[in-house]
Formats: sequence, structure tokens, C-alpha cells
Amino acid sequence: MKAMVIDKYGKVPLRLAEMPTPEIGEYEVLAEIHAASMNPIDFKICDGKVKLLVKYKMPLILGNDFSGVVTKVGAKVTRFKVGDEIYARPRKSKIGTFAEYIAIHEDDIALKPKNLSFEEAASIPLVGLTSYQALIDIMQLQKGQKILIQAGAGGVGTFAIQLAKVMGATVATTASVAGTNLVKSLGADEIINYKTEKFDKILKNYDAVFDTLGGETLEKSFEVIKRGGKIVSVSGLPNARFGKEYGSGFFKTLLFSAASSKLTALEKKHNVQYTFLFMKPSGDQLRMIANLIEAGKIKPVIDRVFPFEDAQKAMEYAEEGRAKGKIILKIR
Repeated sequence: MKAMVIDKYGKVPLRLAEMPTPEIGEYEVLAEIHAASMNPIDFKICDGKVKLLVKYKMPLILGNDFSGVVTKVGAKVTRFKVGDEIYARPRKSKIGTFAEYIAIHEDDIALKPKNLSFEEAASIPLVGLTSYQALIDIMQLQKGQKILIQAGAGGVGTFAIQLAKVMGATVATTASVAGTNLVKSLGADEIINYKTEKFDKILKNYDAVFDTLGGETLEKSFEVIKRGGKIVSVSGLPNARFGKEYGSGFFKTLLFSAASSKLTALEKKHNVQYTFLFMKPSGDQLRMIANLIEAGKIKPVIDRVFPFEDAQKAMEYAEEGRAKGKIILKIR
């Protein structure tokens, strides 16, 4: 099968390669991939920034979510059959959606929302699961609460705004002038122009912050949270609590603790809970997300669709950070 691979970590271009079609285990299906999405985690993996969390062998097929069709099922698969249209985020040890086929565990799969094309469906799994686990599992966001969602016009932001509104929350977000109309159309109640305004000087007493940027933006987010509030970040640093829950071992947990000491100090100073989220695959949660999409409560937001052979151009475009919504690779 054709696949987009890297041969080493670093600023290296994707290479179109011939790779063996994956063998499936007894609880796995073989999926013919129709579309995949480009996510920040892809270039973070490429740059070697997640080596402490997951180790990969080279050559590595990139890609972290997809939509497609089941072409073969393992002997003990019970929930899917050949011909099913599916969408999924494979587990971290089994990534590789920038390819014509993937072997994936049935627990990680859900039927594709009936009202979406393959390209639209491919835009959902990673950002949908990330938002679901941040807002529902960790924050337990309640109706009437206030949440700040950083970078609302980005891939995660566009989904998270819609999910927060479904949950009855008041949503503030940061965006540029170019992204203002988009985030307003998705339901954002207050929009901060991050180029001319300082969100930490405008917003106060928020129940939650969903951070997708890390760094100084994450640190300033502590200023807008009320005591007892929650901050969830997908771009900040893992802390000791994450290391213990993830089973990282004593040495890595110690490293996480040292690296995140500033965040831990801010957590204590403001009496809030900081959580680093390393999202988990879940077919069950994707089924719930599909129900919301089919009910018209959440819609996909796509910036651009690239042909498969232009995966490197898609990667470069993603790294610019200007996309409004998701970047998609059309594979067939």
C-alpha cells in the first residue's frame, strides 16, 4: 500500500513509500482509508516532541485519525462487518492514517455519522475526542458555567466551542479578525482579538479554561480562573499527576514534575486544578459524538482539502497555524 512516512525525527519531509498492508489481530478490522486529517500532533511526532510519551520505530507512517470502509474483520470482532463506513482515532501505538489501509481495534471505531462525507467525518475524531475528554470527562462542565477556549478558530477550538454550547456553557474565545465571524457562527459569546487585546485583563472568574497553545498563553490563563476552577491543556507540559496516571514510571514522572514546576506553582497560587490531556481513543465516545452531529448540534469545520500526494504541503500549511478549522488529506 502507499503511505506517507518519515525515516527519522526532525524537520524532515514526508516521503511517499510502498509499505506492507497491515495484518489484523483477532479483535481488529482492516480499514480502507478514504480521508485523514492533519493535526498538530503529527508535526509534534515528526519533530520528536512526544518521544518521552510514545516510542515509534522508523520508518513511521504518520496520521492520527481517519474515515473509511471496513474491508476485513478479525475472528473475534463482533460490532463491525465488511462494508461498514467508519471513523476513528487509532491508539497511540497503532497510528498511521496517512496510508491506504490501517489495522485498528474495534474498541476504537464508530460508524461514520450518516450525514457527513468521508472528508467531513475525517475531520472529527481527534478534535472531537480531545474536546469531549476535556470538557466532559475532566472539567465536568455544567450548564451556566463560563469557559475560555483558546484559539477558537483552530481545529480543536471550532469543535470545543460547539460542544460547550451544547452543554449550556457561556463561551469566551480568542481569535484574529479573520476568525471572528467563524467563531461567532459557532456560538462564541465573547471574542477576544488576541492581536490587540489581552484576554487575561478582560476575563475574570471563569470556571474553566481549555488551552490549546501552551507557553505564556497557558500561564496567563491562570489569571482568569476562579478558585476551584479547572484548566485543561493539550499543549502545556505534563506534570507529576499525569506521569502517575499515565504509568510513566518514577524517572519520567520526576522529569515531568521538574519541567512543570512553574505550572504547579501557579496551580497552588490560584487554587485551581491543572490537567495535561493526552487524549485516549474511544469508539463509545465517537458514537456519542456521531449522535450530536446527526442531530445537527455540531458540524465539521474544514479549512482545506489536499490530495494525498500533497501531504507535505498540507503539513507545511498546518505548521503555519493559520488554518480555520481542519486540514484534510483525501486519500481515495
